[in-house]
Amino acid sequence: MRTTRTVLLTLALMLLLTGLVYASGGEHHVESGVLLKDFLYRVFNFAIVIGILVYFLTKPLKKGLAGRSNDIEKALAEAEQIKLDAEAKFAEYDKKLATANAEIAEISAAIKREGVLEKEKIIVSAKQMAIKIEQDAEKAAALEVAKARRELQSEAVRLAVELAEELLKKNFTGEDDTRLIDEYMQKVGELH
Repeated sequence: MRTTRTVLLTLALMLLLTGLVYASGGEHHVESGVLLKDFLYRVFNFAIVIGILVYFLTKPLKKGLAGRSNDIEKALAEAEQIKLDAEAKFAEYDKKLATANAEIAEISAAIKREGVLEKEKIIVSAKQMAIKIEQDAEKAAALEVAKARRELQSEAVRLAVELAEELLKKNFTGEDDTRLIDEYMQKVGELH
């Protein structure tokens, strides 16, 4: 309906313009009846050409414009779908990022806890090792003290024996030797 009105308005405008052009050309002295027939013939031919063009071009133009309109609607729908998909992907990646940040924080906290526990284990182990080293040192010291006592006792015995030998050598005479032998023999005789 709109197209038909536009075509009719265009035709009326063309007729008016053509009439104005024809009326302004006053130099030719031709009969007005011949000129009018010629003018009407040309207007009629023009109207037929416009009518044929409108008849043959209206449907393809409508189809083309409708097709273009459909293509634009499809493109808009696809763009909207792409936008929705992109927003969904963004939300998904944002969620994954938030989850990853939470996991990183959790892993960091777990590593810190493990570090503290490991530190405590090392401290306990070091204390136990220090106690063991102290006990081993005490045992080693006790062994060294006992060894030194034995050596001192041994040295004291050796010195006592040497001193006794020297005293005997100095104070022991041949009469003492004979007397000791006699006493020994007497004791052996009494035992048997």
